[in-house]
Amino acid sequence: MEKTTAKKKSWILRFLDKIEVAGNKLPHPMTIFFYLCILVVAVSGIGSLMGWSATGEMYNSATGAVEETTVNIVNLFSFSGLRYMLTSAVSNFTSYAPLGFTLVIMLGIGVAEHSGWLNGLIRKVVEITPAFLVTPMVVFIGVMTNIAENAGYVVFIPLAAMIFRAYKKHPLAGVAAGFAGVSGGFSANLIIGSTDTILSGFSDAAAKTLDPTYSVTPLSNWYFMIVSTFVITAIGTFVTEKIVIPRLGPYKENGDGTLVEPSGEMTAKENRALKVANWVFLAIVALYVISCIPQNSFMRNAETGSLIENSTLLNSIIPLFTLLFFVPALVYGKICGVFKNDKDVVGAFSKSIASVSGFVAMAFVAAQFTNYFTYTNIGRILSFKGAELLQRMNIHPIGLMVCFVLLTGFINLFMASASAKYAIFAPVFVPMFMGMGLSPEITQVAYRIGDSTMNIIAPVLAWIPYILTIMRKYDKDSGWGTLVSCMVPYSFAFLIGWVALLVIWMVLNLPLGPGAPVFYGM
Repeated sequence: MEKTTAKKKSWILRFLDKIEVAGNKLPHPMTIFFYLCILVVAVSGIGSLMGWSATGEMYNSATGAVEETTVNIVNLFSFSGLRYMLTSAVSNFTSYAPLGFTLVIMLGIGVAEHSGWLNGLIRKVVEITPAFLVTPMVVFIGVMTNIAENAGYVVFIPLAAMIFRAYKKHPLAGVAAGFAGVSGGFSANLIIGSTDTILSGFSDAAAKTLDPTYSVTPLSNWYFMIVSTFVITAIGTFVTEKIVIPRLGPYKENGDGTLVEPSGEMTAKENRALKVANWVFLAIVALYVISCIPQNSFMRNAETGSLIENSTLLNSIIPLFTLLFFVPALVYGKICGVFKNDKDVVGAFSKSIASVSGFVAMAFVAAQFTNYFTYTNIGRILSFKGAELLQRMNIHPIGLMVCFVLLTGFINLFMASASAKYAIFAPVFVPMFMGMGLSPEITQVAYRIGDSTMNIIAPVLAWIPYILTIMRKYDKDSGWGTLVSCMVPYSFAFLIGWVALLVIWMVLNLPLGPGAPVFYGM
């Protein structure tokens, strides 16, 4: 990848360059995941011989109770382990969430791209949106997409690259900014989402083991997360504009350091097609909204009526997004003459899937690694041991919360699932910190900060192969080193900024949400 050389680079940019060079000297990501599989198998064998295990309090979702649980390492370096690996290989692959999400959404996004609608839409957006707003807009929307859970990864990050390219910015900077918002700012939002519901459930159960009258609600972190949304947007914008874009330099799409310009003005037919397709897009959005309004709507949870917790809306968000992009694209393609018959549409489907064929191959090995790491209990044992370490430390409450953020971030490098980690952490830390005068709500906030900020550099994050595939679309030489060198500045900037906000919040003793104090018993 080309970089600017007009003036001497700062030590930060030189350091990131070295990370990229070293990282890209590593084997292909698919090979790296294969080696990681071998490493997990070897570690599980060694751990089994040495009798590795860990004991701690853990929330049992089946019984709804907090129970002391002993976790033993599961040996894959054995005949039974070999049998498991062989018999589970196909199911590991087919149940790998990013695979299904990506293939389904590409039926919509891919057709939208090949029809020309997406390109026309972005060109119109570029005409009316000032260039200085594009980066904060991308980071902010990325943060907000976590309300739709995984849709941000499969829908928005590719769009972020296209938007940056249209604004004559490096598309890899768009991938980085979008990824930073979607994943690094995962917990922040202006709206209460499923993450708030899931984590507050764990916190509530853990708090009741010490104080049966205490209640933690999904709104318990709302005020803090509203402010966090704007803090993350500001930090993400600064890192993108001051570090990532200057470091990446100009995007040499046509070989001379400039972007390929769109081919002329849009024709009258294209403008008419764009207008009709956009109205169709808005009509579908309106239909979704109207469908959600009735209390007995099929879009809601059939038992509770919730639009967030286990609702049809969120459980079917990927096919809903696919239709949202596919139908307007079909209309645009028909009016413009791109799609003359069904064969043209099917051809667009085929091209869409072909564009992610590299990801499909990589996903097979990544799925095995993710499953092996969970199956062997290595991540759980690390979590329990980390909890034991923190329990033995005698630190001031603010320092304790900072240490808890760092511990959560470290464990997140090995165990990416926010709910799985918190199922282990909440029963241990929530009552322990309550005994030290810290509320369950502040413990939950600290956990969310550590979990979110390390997502974008966690090798076990299931979406890493997909992000690498998007990057290779714009830079065939990009690899793991390119991704890490782009995301490290965001990760540490988010960590420092978010921890600073946490410290300020604790010093000022501000409510974290409605009826959610920082300190317990005050």
